Amino acid sequence: MKKSWLFSLVFIFILNGCNDGDLQIETLDFDSFDIQNCETVEIAIENVLFKINSDEALILELPANLLVNEVGTVTSTVSNSGPSMITYRIFSDVVTNDYFCATVPLTAPQVLEEIPAQSGDVTIVTTTTDSLTFTHQITFSEISLVTSTNTRITDLTINDFGTVTTLKPAETN
Repeated sequence: MKKSWLFSLVFIFILNGCNDGDLQIETLDFDSFDIQNCETVEIAIENVLFKINSDEALILELPANLLVNEVGTVTSTVSNSGPSMITYRIFSDVVTNDYFCATVPLTAPQVLEEIPAQSGDVTIVTTTTDSLTFTHQITFSEISLVTSTNTRITDLTINDFGTVTTLKPAETN
């Protein structure tokens, strides 16, 4: 009887100690990294903004005309099919903005895992200091990242993803 009890205890301990290889992400830390983009941010085109933390990137795709040159607040719903999309990527090595901005796509580092946000909100608060320059502060709330095996890895809130600036085009006569 004692041996079966001991065997059961060891078996349970071994099962709990096994790593099944699932991706384990406790938190995403992009707070201390600057928002980046490849081209001038404009309101009439799709904008891709990203933050890089060594071998990780958090990417935001904003549809054309979501940023507006008007003071106010806009909230856009995030989904894996748009209009606003957030993607978390893990790379095989350190990634730089060249990965996102190169004219010819780079082959390294490789994407090890790409996790799209299934839901959440992107909020953009637009202010101005003059009639031509607009600043857009971007925040995320209740972002649900779901792996390819349908495992939710985090509910993400970023109170300051970053701030981008747009310019109102000069009026022509």
